[in-house]
Amino acid sequence: MSHHMIEAGKPATKLKSEAVQVLLERGLINQCTDLEALDTKLSEGPVTAYAGFDATAGSLHVGHLMPLMTLRWLQRLGHRPIVVLGGGTSQVGDPSFRNEARPLLEQQQIAANIAGIRRSVERLVDMSGQDGALLVDNAEWLNEFKFLEFLRDYGSQFTVNRMMSFDSVKSRLDAHVPLTVLEFCYMMLQAVDFLELSRRHDCTLQIGGSDQWGNIVNGVELGRKGDGRQLFGLTVPLLTTANGSKMGKTAAGAVWLHPEHLSPFGFWQFWRNTADADVPRFLRLFTDLPISEVDRLSTLQGAELNEAKKILATQVTNIVHGPEDARAALEQGDALFAGGQELAEPTHRMDIAQLAEGLGLLELVVAAGFAGSNGEARRLVEAGGVRLNGIVVEDPRRRIASGDLLAKERLALAVGKRRKALIAFD
Repeated sequence: MSHHMIEAGKPATKLKSEAVQVLLERGLINQCTDLEALDTKLSEGPVTAYAGFDATAGSLHVGHLMPLMTLRWLQRLGHRPIVVLGGGTSQVGDPSFRNEARPLLEQQQIAANIAGIRRSVERLVDMSGQDGALLVDNAEWLNEFKFLEFLRDYGSQFTVNRMMSFDSVKSRLDAHVPLTVLEFCYMMLQAVDFLELSRRHDCTLQIGGSDQWGNIVNGVELGRKGDGRQLFGLTVPLLTTANGSKMGKTAAGAVWLHPEHLSPFGFWQFWRNTADADVPRFLRLFTDLPISEVDRLSTLQGAELNEAKKILATQVTNIVHGPEDARAALEQGDALFAGGQELAEPTHRMDIAQLAEGLGLLELVVAAGFAGSNGEARRLVEAGGVRLNGIVVEDPRRRIASGDLLAKERLALAVGKRRKALIAFD
């Protein structure tokens, strides 16, 4: 079953391992380099698996949750996760499906980002004990390489022809967007990570987003050529909502996992506002609830479906922020949705400098997660559904100025009766 797409929940042959069974059932497998061989390996005893994240910000975001949930399930089923933070690769930037180069970061900033990310990762996988999950920084080995040595040892293992065939590179070239040698070499670095992890920690499985497929395949091939090792690659599906848009992004940026970037209540509210059609899939992907309970919640309709959304929001918040913050968010949500009470704590934070640059109302509605695009926000405003500090605003060209801010540099935004945000400008 080499190198092809997997339809969630439909294995081609009888499975041997509980791990593959669970991952398929929950919809966490998109592609696998050899699912049958991986299934056999997972059934034979504990396997070490890794997912890598570049430390380009001080927090991971909901787009990273799927590979992390995959590691979480593997650990629960007796396997060992490694989370690799790219202290080395963050100095380069992954070009995958980007149409511009990523800004390069200073060492100090990378170190601070790694410290922030560690906090979220520790909640998702258990790092305690001798066999606990490992957190590894790829700067450990990438910073040690001398250039000529690296070229001699690894440059000979990659052909430009093969690298050009990957979609991540092809899409840049087809769009006539410059692709630097620095970025082109990124996939070599990721392949070397896999080889090093297999040597140091007997890691045989890499997990990543579907945009990482080419980089992962390179690592599997390098393991075979370099060490004669059998390595495996597995990608999780690209996360889109039922209407086809990429999930978890707003105009103000991503839906962050770290509480300093987005409050636990803001995070809870993001999940509580899930579209009806996405509830069953998100319960499978982002909670630890048994499939029987997911199936029961998935059949709910109307007002009962809102209960399912609250369960989804509370479960995900519990996994990411812990039980206390999840309980507090649920209570705040209940009070807000039931009695129309005003919010006490900010749900979102924005940079006050954006006001000076002329922050548009539509941009604000999208940033709060109440609309997927400026067009959708415009329709909400024109229908009289948007209130700023309790007053209906009907001009979609309205700009937000510092004079609009309430005490403590805050701004109350509401869409309809139920969706409310309290935005703090720092």
